[in-house]
Amino acid sequence: MARITSANAFMVDLEPKVVRTDAIQSFNSQETIFVVLRDVDGAKGMGYSYTIGDGGPAILSLLKETLLPRLMEQDADRIEAVWRDLLFCSHATAVGPIMSLALAAIDTALWDMRGHKTGLPLHILAGGAKSSVPMYTTEGGWLHLSPDALVEDAVASKEAGFLGSKVKIGKPTVAQDCERLEAVRKVLGDDYEIMTDANQSMTSGEAKRRLPMLERLNIAWFEEPLPADDIAGHARLQSQSRVPVAVGESMYSPGQFADYIAQDACEIVQADVARIGGITPWLKVAHMAEAHNIAICPHFLMELHVSLVCAVPNAPWLEYIPQLEDIAAPMARDGGNALAPMTPGLGIEWDYDKLAALTVTGSAFDIKEAHQ
Repeated sequence: MARITSANAFMVDLEPKVVRTDAIQSFNSQETIFVVLRDVDGAKGMGYSYTIGDGGPAILSLLKETLLPRLMEQDADRIEAVWRDLLFCSHATAVGPIMSLALAAIDTALWDMRGHKTGLPLHILAGGAKSSVPMYTTEGGWLHLSPDALVEDAVASKEAGFLGSKVKIGKPTVAQDCERLEAVRKVLGDDYEIMTDANQSMTSGEAKRRLPMLERLNIAWFEEPLPADDIAGHARLQSQSRVPVAVGESMYSPGQFADYIAQDACEIVQADVARIGGITPWLKVAHMAEAHNIAICPHFLMELHVSLVCAVPNAPWLEYIPQLEDIAAPMARDGGNALAPMTPGLGIEWDYDKLAALTVTGSAFDIKEAHQ
């Protein structure tokens, strides 16, 4: 039994390198919560989770007061059993973002430990479907950017090998959204994919009015047009649209994805490994989507998601938003394709000196098994 004997956690606050805005919010910072686990044999695993500027201390509190003490003396090799035990030991806080984000930090640490103990990289441990994946970039498509700026970034991205760009929509008028998308399509041509993201900002009527424009411009998908809990509205919209509806970054359990799929409310799922509670539930969603002939195109966290999208056969894209450059080595790339890490575990090369220097004062703590 690979008994877990200790854990420590801490938080690093990372500022974005560019201004990031969408129709409902700005990305102010990435509160990055780390968990480091060790077992009785001396094996180590480090996982992480994140918020976009709010809630990090609440996640740390849940880890410190409830989840990590419960984890002590459990078997690190039984990841599924550990995940379910931690979920149900504090079930009154689930389903929800704080619980899922805390679980994800632990679950990714356990998968990292398994990789180091077996000598296998995550994409092989989790399935090994492929070794690379095309990327689309979101970093140059934020809502505040002008049409000229969108085009400039998309041209540079195409020259770098990217096959697509995401453009945020949700301007006050359809004409404004149309102007931005048409500018990119005119210059980049029909072979370059354009994804759109409304970030849950629209009513059903506003989303419906944009369908002819999105279809005419051959948009790859219409992401989060409506609030995430409006499954019926998404189902109606998908039934009227030739453009796939994409949802998932604001869902926190496999059951929520099951409801969307059952009601034909989407054609692309975008599970975020942190927001759904870790690698363990992420893989369940990916396989559920595959069984329904649906693609999974995850949200954010490209340094971790690259291994997961390479693990499964139904993940055609990786979203490019660089955010860990201050604390980790750059993700391996071949032009516009991301390469699955071949080193054991998560495959992220952390800079431990920078992590220590950037740790938020007062955020770090240690947990040990009772008899130590």
